[in-house]
Amino acid sequence: MVTVQQYPRQTDNLLDDSQLVPHTYRIPADQLKAMIMAAIETAGRKSSRAIVNLPDNASADEVTKTYTKEGRELFRYFVKYCGDAAVTALQCTGRKCSEIAREQFRKRTLQKERMNSAWRYQYIAKDAAAASKRFETVSDIGLAEADFNAVIKYRKRKSKLTVYVSVKNRSNTMGGQDWPKAVAALERVASGDKNRDGDYICVFGLSVERGTRLMKGNKSGVPFSYNTELWFADYFWQFFSNYSYEEIAKMVLDVLIASEERHTSSEDVPQELLDSFQKCCEENNLLDESGCFVDPYRLVEFFCGKN
Repeated sequence: MVTVQQYPRQTDNLLDDSQLVPHTYRIPADQLKAMIMAAIETAGRKSSRAIVNLPDNASADEVTKTYTKEGRELFRYFVKYCGDAAVTALQCTGRKCSEIAREQFRKRTLQKERMNSAWRYQYIAKDAAAASKRFETVSDIGLAEADFNAVIKYRKRKSKLTVYVSVKNRSNTMGGQDWPKAVAALERVASGDKNRDGDYICVFGLSVERGTRLMKGNKSGVPFSYNTELWFADYFWQFFSNYSYEEIAKMVLDVLIASEERHTSSEDVPQELLDSFQKCCEENNLLDESGCFVDPYRLVEFFCGKN
């Protein structure tokens, strides 16, 4: 049984944030940009490994085996989803196998940018909250459904409020049928935290969707939980970083522009994966000695199953 938390509320049951200690400090822009750069790099590494189901603690041997397997999977994807066999054959002719493999990798992993973006803003929010000096503690240790939690004091109460945060890009990241489960899962983490001191609130932070706050509920308007709120970007970023959503977005853009040469998707494809893809092409006699596709008719035959 979920207990309705006794933190101060407005008449619409949303958290009355006027009762919380306010921001009294603004993170220097250069420091925040450094956090953003670190978040981009960490998210990029994590999403690249996640695409090929590679755990963070994988051994060198496991890495090689995984990339080899994924190279074969990429070749199967190339054949299965070639689309128009004639057009694809013509587009491949005269081009290096590794170039085609990179293109196929990008096509197969369009979700990478969505994952990358979600993790990027998760790391930025957590690090900004920790550096903002508004919160007593900010932690992601031992959390399952929550990306991080932040403990904040009240203006006049001695007790504290712990905010459990799950960062999403937008509210449509999950389907309507998934929201009740996600809300329940996040609240289980909060209510079961034995280290918590005081009340809690669960928050789904929507990092790039404009708006303020609401409670997610069923078709009749009954909230899935009176302890859970959706914080849209305009409210979310101001609460945790003391920067507006627009300011955060512009800083992310500045950093992305400055680091553009170091963050090209083609460079993210592991060489072992490319080698495995090329080996499959060689085994099916699709390449010449220089590693190029040269015979479009052979490709059409292969795509159409006449091989």
